[in-house]
Amino acid sequence: MAKSAYKRILLKVSGEVLAGDQSFGIEPKFLHQVADQIAEVARTGVQVAIVIGAGNIFRGMAVAAKGGDRVTSDLMGMLGTVINSLALGDAIEQKGLKVKVYSNVPMETVADTFTARDANLALADGYVVVCAGGTGSPFFTTDTAAALKAIELRCDVLLKGTKVDGVYSADPKKDPTASRYETISHEEVIARDLRVMDTAAFALARDNALPIIVYALDDPTGLTGVLEGRAKSTRVG
Repeated sequence: MAKSAYKRILLKVSGEVLAGDQSFGIEPKFLHQVADQIAEVARTGVQVAIVIGAGNIFRGMAVAAKGGDRVTSDLMGMLGTVINSLALGDAIEQKGLKVKVYSNVPMETVADTFTARDANLALADGYVVVCAGGTGSPFFTTDTAAALKAIELRCDVLLKGTKVDGVYSADPKKDPTASRYETISHEEVIARDLRVMDTAAFALARDNALPIIVYALDDPTGLTGVLEGRAKSTRVG
């Protein structure tokens, strides 16, 4: 891998992608593919922080939309992110790297309670840092948690690994004429309501001059290709 332009990155992994070809849960093969990509980048000296969603386990907003209590549903979703974070953290550790899993929902027997101070020190000490539990509060998505963590941890860029290879003018799965942006500003994404991430995440990134790169997590060039500019992606910012 060529020398990265970024010293410290935050990778946001959508929970759904950990399910691979399954409709639910974690597919071990794909989990280890993601871990391999992260390990390859971390071995070059790039400091890596990670935030994971829980869509492969539980979707709090979907439950709330059907009459469930939103606060309870969001708390359940946060617990789902802890499961995913522990699984990915273990997979990365199996690659020979040092890993620390933090949670914004305190559960000392499972993970360290997140503080920006401790997580920054861990990153500087060569640990891959996995941040679970979202923001620790209901009504915020893991996209917003990723933007918040990227800012708290002084990351150079937020990488959004998802099922599509960038930000499109419309949903490419529903509109075959949708076109992918190479670059777009935070303001344009918000104004056009392009929902590859939620509006709060884009607004937080805009207000703190945090660039976001959206790419497909299954891109054959992997995370390395994204950082080297070889993968299809959209840069927001």
